[in-house]
Amino acid sequence: MKLADLDIIVTAPPAPGWGGRYWIIPKITTDTGIVGYGECYASSIGPDAMKAVIRDVFARHMAGENPENIELMFRRIYSAGFTQRPDLTVMGAWSGLEIACWDILGKDRDRPVHALIGGRINDRIRAYTYLYPRPSHPLPDFWASPEMAAEVALDMVEKGYTAVKFDPAGPYTIRGGHMPSMHDISLSVAFCEAIRDAVGDRADLLFGTHGQFSTAGAIRLGKALEAYSPLWYEEPIPPDNIAEMAKVAGAVHIPIATGERLTTKAEFAPILRAGAASILQPALGRAGGIWEVKKIAAMAEVYNAQIAPHLYAGPVEWAANVQLAASIPNILMAETIETPFHHDLIKGTITVADGYIPVPTAPGLGIDFDEDLARAHPYEGDGLHLEMQEAPIGYHGVNNFAGGAPVKMG
Repeated sequence: MKLADLDIIVTAPPAPGWGGRYWIIPKITTDTGIVGYGECYASSIGPDAMKAVIRDVFARHMAGENPENIELMFRRIYSAGFTQRPDLTVMGAWSGLEIACWDILGKDRDRPVHALIGGRINDRIRAYTYLYPRPSHPLPDFWASPEMAAEVALDMVEKGYTAVKFDPAGPYTIRGGHMPSMHDISLSVAFCEAIRDAVGDRADLLFGTHGQFSTAGAIRLGKALEAYSPLWYEEPIPPDNIAEMAKVAGAVHIPIATGERLTTKAEFAPILRAGAASILQPALGRAGGIWEVKKIAAMAEVYNAQIAPHLYAGPVEWAANVQLAASIPNILMAETIETPFHHDLIKGTITVADGYIPVPTAPGLGIDFDEDLARAHPYEGDGLHLEMQEAPIGYHGVNNFAGGAPVKMG
């Protein structure tokens, strides 16, 4: 069996667009007619440029290869271009293609992917959700309303979720780490207080940021949140400064989580060595794919750290996260996005039941991908999957942050 043909589907989730502006789905077909799907979580260049990278990576390093040879193809892609270092764009391309290879291998052997990477240790995976607004909640008001957030948190707990994430501390900017404003600190405390009051001890609070603070600013904000016992403080400073993140971890009595913007074991290992985080959040469509993140999870075991796969993407990456999570002992939980489009794109083949994701037993990734639906929603914009704002934050009022949701025009 050889990798023969590549197609790339770029689909845009309908408004409100939870999961990003578009999802990049590579489709690989073997010379025996088996089809595998993957997902590339890459937002540093636009989808047209990314498609060209994916095609080049496939043609140069994968076409004609046996899909079993994951290690060989990884080493080609990681090293052949006189690189041998993490490359966010190239590894994003490889990650989606690698996921598709595992989907092919599972289908060829009539086994789920987790059975091929060590077998199943977890029958179900604890899920967590971001707090997205109710249809009745006004926008953008929702993003700065502790009361509305608490209403949604209670909704999610009633559905069975035992962990909810929110990020009220203002937007991220291209300018790097900044000192949070007092307005943003006060709002963050109010969110934690309102949500904790609403859910009590029925759910963990997951406090999100996006690497937007200076070291001193992250410590200042984190100390203000300690009384509400969040399960994690997510990426409090930019992800490229491990020593400074370790300072935050040492000063704040909340576990530090990070990893959605990192790729390969080469970037995760220093985090563990420095004690900069105790929860790793790899995005499988960026971090190197299923096999590379299996290695990252094994490294984390040595440091008594846990894995919580990140998801701000589509359901194919989610399916890969679930297969990986089923096979590792140190899974903490997995991010989940429940929208009709996520559900319909895989025809409901993976779901959340009472706050947990039952691990699918169908071959490959365990999904039935609706290619026609994906193609019926092409991406026609010119933005990136996610974008940081150029303007600095203000200090005269709350810095409203739209929860990572792309603005829908028209």
